[in-house]
Amino acid sequence: MGYVFLNHVAQPCSITGTSMTPTLNPGLELTTNDLVLVKKWGFKRPHSVHRGDIIMFRSPYDPEKLVTKRVVAVQGDTVYPKHPYPKSSTRIPRNHVWVEGDNAFHSIDSNDYGPISQGLIVGKVVSVLWPLNRFGTDLSQGGRDPRIQLPEQ
Repeated sequence: MGYVFLNHVAQPCSITGTSMTPTLNPGLELTTNDLVLVKKWGFKRPHSVHRGDIIMFRSPYDPEKLVTKRVVAVQGDTVYPKHPYPKSSTRIPRNHVWVEGDNAFHSIDSNDYGPISQGLIVGKVVSVLWPLNRFGTDLSQGGRDPRIQLPEQ
């Protein structure tokens, strides 16, 4: 029962690195990592991920590595990436998302590897569990200037 819950419903995960600072791991101590709850249920459907969500996914460079970033654009949106992305604009393909870290100076994200397939998504970060003084932190606030154009309705 525990195996099913942790692999298909929700799982606590430790966040390392500074790519999502100040939203996650805001402290100055490199030894302090946020422990977050990752909701896994239902994130393979095309419209289950939204702009502003913080997601955990398998790195396009190393599928053994899990990465945490904020969704900036979803399928159909047009993004105006930053360097080193080779194009001045790109339209997000079907079942893909554009992700970026909140900390522009310390993030390897879609500006490096392009849109990611929703098939790589493991789940959505829904809450900070530890440290206790950050329990329930509002994760919807933060992120960088998205530089996107929404599709016409």
